[in-house]
Parts: sequence; C-alpha cells; structure tokens
Amino acid sequence: MSESDFAQLARDIKQWGHDLGFDHIGIAEIDLSAHEAPLQQWLDANYHGEMDYMARHGMMRARPSELHPGTLRVICARMNYLPPDASFAKDLKQPDVGYISRYALGRDYHKTLRKRLKLLGEKIKQNLPELDYRPFVDSAPILERPLAANAGLGWVGKHSLVLDEQAGSWFFLGELLVNIPLPIDHPIADKCGNCTACITICPTQAIVEPYVVDARRCISYLTIELQGSIPSEFRPLIGNRIYGCDDCQLICPWNRYAQLSNEADFMPRDTLKGKQLLELFNWSEAQFLDYTQGSPIRRIGYQRWQRNLAVALGNAPHNPTIIEHLQTALSHCESTMVGEHIQWALIQQQQKAALIDNKKTQRLIRSIEKGLPRDA
Repeated sequence: MSESDFAQLARDIKQWGHDLGFDHIGIAEIDLSAHEAPLQQWLDANYHGEMDYMARHGMMRARPSELHPGTLRVICARMNYLPPDASFAKDLKQPDVGYISRYALGRDYHKTLRKRLKLLGEKIKQNLPELDYRPFVDSAPILERPLAANAGLGWVGKHSLVLDEQAGSWFFLGELLVNIPLPIDHPIADKCGNCTACITICPTQAIVEPYVVDARRCISYLTIELQGSIPSEFRPLIGNRIYGCDDCQLICPWNRYAQLSNEADFMPRDTLKGKQLLELFNWSEAQFLDYTQGSPIRRIGYQRWQRNLAVALGNAPHNPTIIEHLQTALSHCESTMVGEHIQWALIQQQQKAALIDNKKTQRLIRSIEKGLPRDA
C-alpha cells in the first residue's frame, strides 16, 4: 500500500470507529521512551501499593512492540460514559447514601469496549487481510494514557487522567495494537495551566505533586484495589464513597464541557445508584453477586464490599438503627478483616452518640442555670 492508501485507511478507520459507537479515534506512534524514567521513579517510590502487576512486567508498559511483537501503531479509542442524569454531587451530599464512582454504575466497560475494538479490528482486516491486531481495555501492561495523549485524544491532566477541552474526562479508553504504518495524529497542548483544583479537592491528598498520584492514598485504590484493611487514618476521609472516587473529576473546570453518552451499557443500575448505606450493607452474598452481575463492582468480592460499607456507616451521622445493624452483622461476621471495620464503625457511631448526649446534658444544665435565682 502507498502512503496515500494508508492515509485513506486511517480516515476509514476513524469513520468505522464512529459507526461502532466510539466518540474519538486517534492513531499514535509506539515510542514511549520518554515515559520510562517517570514510570520507574513512580514504582521505586512504591506509589503502586499492592498493585504488583504494575511492576511485574518492567518497562514493557512503555514498549507496545514487546507486548505484541510486530506492533507499529496504536489505534486509541475513546467512549464517553456520562449519562444524562448523573447527579454526582447529590449522592456525595447525602452521607447515608452509598456513593459509587460514575464509571461503575453500569455494565463493565471492559466488555463493552473490547467487543467494539475487536469488531473494529475485524473491519480493518476485511479491507487489509495482512493486518495483525490485538485489542486492550485496561487489561495489559500498557501506558494507555500517554498513548491516548500521543494520539490526540487529549492531554494527561494533573490528576493523571486524560482531559479533552471538548469532552472533559468522563470517558473510557481502549487500544488496538496493529502492525501497519498508519499516519499518526499529533498530541495537543496541556491546558491545565495554573489550575490545581484536583490537587486541592482530593480528600486524602493522593495527588502528591502535579501528574503524580500515590495510589496508596487514593480512595479508588483503597476501596477497590486494596485487599486487606483500609488504614485507619484514611477511613474518616472516605466519607460515603463505597466504590471509587470522582472528586478530582467533579471539580475539574474542563468537565463543564463533558459530552453525554447514549450508550445503554453505561446507564446506571437502579439497584446501585442512590441507595441507602444500610440497604447495601444488608445484602447477602447471594444478593451481592446477583445485583453486581456484569458490573465491575463484582471484582472486589463480597467481603471488601462489606468492608467499604462498614467504613461509610461509621462516617454516617449517628443513627441507633445503624448501631443495631452493625452489632448484628458483627455477631455473625466470619471475616476478621470485615469484623475489624465493623468494630471501627461501631466506635465511631458510639462516639457520636456520646457527643450528642453530652451536648444535650450541657443544654439541660444551661437551661437549669438560667432558671435559678441570682443568689443561688
């Protein structure tokens, strides 16, 4: 094929991607050598926490041709996931409601994007039989965000997520590694400027410097990736966030331009969105598996689900019913890890009850003193 043939193929690929439901398609070169040193520094600082898979493959993450031999280009795809009725802040402002990160309220995006990427690969192969491709959706050691930036899908913001001035950051990314020399797209300039809103808003101060996130402090890591106990110093800061965190995206000025999605798979499930903490906490394991079927939430398992909810219940306003349900759950708890978090939650609720009683006592004393004679 000639250079002009590949240029036409690139245009066709973008149109085919659009027809398959992708909101943006870009093509990147595979040279990520500039990202190897920062990646190694991040790993050396142990910012990846328990995510051993981040270090397991060394610098392969920055070398797509090692991940899939013969790779010459990466076709990067973006799919918006923001529904028309997101109402993020509403749930965050209701401390007795479980907040679930927006991306996890619908169907597991891995399945949706991977299926579409495979269809795109097959479409290209129909027109170019010698094509060799491999799709990835957050499922292999590859630096997808720098690749997306190289493909012109946006720039990597200070919170480490990809941002686009016309679409914000509420989108998923996927990649198609291919063995054909397609013309590449060009990166766009970083437009974060002097803004540090995402750094300031982070409840646990996980963005330790612009563009660098210490996962060990990140609420998404603590509620999803962390296998064991959540460190006690972070529990009060988690609030009612029971699966992931969106704060750095919610505050980002560029998300005023976020584009809505019509993709049915990404619409929120009624069983998950806006539910009371106690309702979610009282699910049996069978109910958890049923209600999270096809959802990314299922991957954390029932025990971590209970762990997260226990922390949120501890952070909720004092409620005798919460104490009652926590005590009942503790009496039947078979997990030491979950039991520890339930006990912590009980202490938080009991301390709030004692504080309320103390305030009532002080008010009573003051009212009595006001009614006493002056010489009493």
